[in-house]
Amino acid sequence: MVDLRAVPYELDDEGVEWVESTLAAMTLEEKVGQLFVNMGASRDEDYLKDALDRYKFAGVRYNPGTAAEVHEQNRILQENSAIPLLIAANTEAGGNGACKDGTEVGYEVKVGATADPRYAYELGRVSGVEATAIGCNWSFAPIVDIYYNWRNPIISNRSFGGDPQLVLDMGLAYMEGFQESGAVCAAKHFPGDGVDERDQHLSFSVNSLSEEEWNETFGKVWRGLIDAGLPSLMAGHIHLPAFQRKYDPGVADEDLLPATLSREIMTDLLRGELGFNGVVVTDASHMVALTSSMRRADLVPTAIAAGCDLFLFFNDPDEDTEYMLDGIRRGILTEERVDEAVTRTLGLKARIGLHRKGKTEIVPPAEESLKLVGLPENTAVFAEIADRAITLVKNTQPHILPVTPERYRRILLVPVDGPPNPAAAFFGAGGEKAVDLLAAKLRERGHEVEVFESAISRIGRLPEAERGAALQNMYAGKAPIKDFVAKYDLVINVAQVVGGMQPVERISWPASKGTPDLPWYVHEIPTIFVSVNCPYHLADAPAVKCYINTYDPRPVTLDLLLDKLAVGAQAFTGVSPADAFCGFIDTRI
Repeated sequence: MVDLRAVPYELDDEGVEWVESTLAAMTLEEKVGQLFVNMGASRDEDYLKDALDRYKFAGVRYNPGTAAEVHEQNRILQENSAIPLLIAANTEAGGNGACKDGTEVGYEVKVGATADPRYAYELGRVSGVEATAIGCNWSFAPIVDIYYNWRNPIISNRSFGGDPQLVLDMGLAYMEGFQESGAVCAAKHFPGDGVDERDQHLSFSVNSLSEEEWNETFGKVWRGLIDAGLPSLMAGHIHLPAFQRKYDPGVADEDLLPATLSREIMTDLLRGELGFNGVVVTDASHMVALTSSMRRADLVPTAIAAGCDLFLFFNDPDEDTEYMLDGIRRGILTEERVDEAVTRTLGLKARIGLHRKGKTEIVPPAEESLKLVGLPENTAVFAEIADRAITLVKNTQPHILPVTPERYRRILLVPVDGPPNPAAAFFGAGGEKAVDLLAAKLRERGHEVEVFESAISRIGRLPEAERGAALQNMYAGKAPIKDFVAKYDLVINVAQVVGGMQPVERISWPASKGTPDLPWYVHEIPTIFVSVNCPYHLADAPAVKCYINTYDPRPVTLDLLLDKLAVGAQAFTGVSPADAFCGFIDTRI
């Protein structure tokens, strides 16, 4: 049924016997519990014990907390679970995905901009050290989606690049670094995001490549990872029509399904054609690309029947458990398929040696292990990557650089925002804005700096009845260009658009006239545009002649940016890992 002696498990006789005897001792209800990964609602000990006793789930993904908080939670979980747990962390950008005080190393796009896989290895290594120190043994990373559509709002900065070979090299390096700590990776999101321009959290998402195109791109990446022993992967709620039609030529358009519900994708393609023998976990089960496909009572068992082994997150644990059991009763899901799924999950646990450890030995003692979070040699990696990654994408007026107080004493900083994003806090946005950090740092270097406030912002503070007239007056009023040019030596636009769980990740230009909100002045005064998040803002600011991607707004990164600006173009070593010109001609001129 499952070859536990083969890659990626490679179990000995003891490991195989543990898996088989553990499975044989379970009731059907206990096996069904082992099909779920729980999202912990609390770190309270009574809650954790009760949830384990009631639902007997296979694994846990938890809400963010400090290293000490997560360590204690994981200790309670492992010491009270009848079967050792897979405890997942989202270490996409570093150990900060395992705990709030963990080490950020850098988003995938930033690592990709170094063009050096050793930094992906470092991203994985630091993530593994810190995740395992607090008792995590499974990571939902690396992200191996490919940038093919700059409009995709969920990939954003979460891909190593647009070249399949680069993505594969970086993914392999990450996996090597992370798994040195004895934990396992779940690469994501099979069969591959980055082609569509929609977010699977919010709507259907389709990988529309032909069979040949997919094999040369995403297929190349997944084959490379599987050949290297990838132990687990996360399936995205992403349609792949070419392959569903390959294995079911008569399928109607209305019957096309996201990969997580498609036997053709999960079993025929992944298990059969690609030969993947490891564990498959679904992406989060609340995403609309999944939930809008069929009734939840049907999709819960269908995901496992299709070939997924673990179902990520209950909606309601009692209800979802009953849906799974009822799916067996209705013939959607067979007990044989349940046994196969649980065998794979147990095999993954045995691969990392959980069966050999006593309950009190699985999570390392806090006194020593917590010292591994935030080691100086690991935090230093962030600055090294930033130094290599910051990218001068475009500079068609080379005389603009360098930026020194002698050349540009008076600088206007113009904040550039995107649409309001209620989910911004979920993606770590918060704290001081990049434009304010840059203002303070430029002043320290001897510049006179003004931070522009949009007229739209000022008008927005007026009583509602007065706003229309104020906006009309703004357009009717005079705004002499000579006055603006006489006031400043340089303008720097600072774009900080937070993406994620929104239909677009684009600049939101205000309806202004003659004000610095829009860079109308690129031929009037030296202008530099800096994006500190999304790498694709040239599409909405093509007229700017000097454009830079920093890939994050951290103070260390901004200091390095200013160092490079003060030296000139030769100080920038980053290489855009994808098409930052977004396929347009006007963005290049």
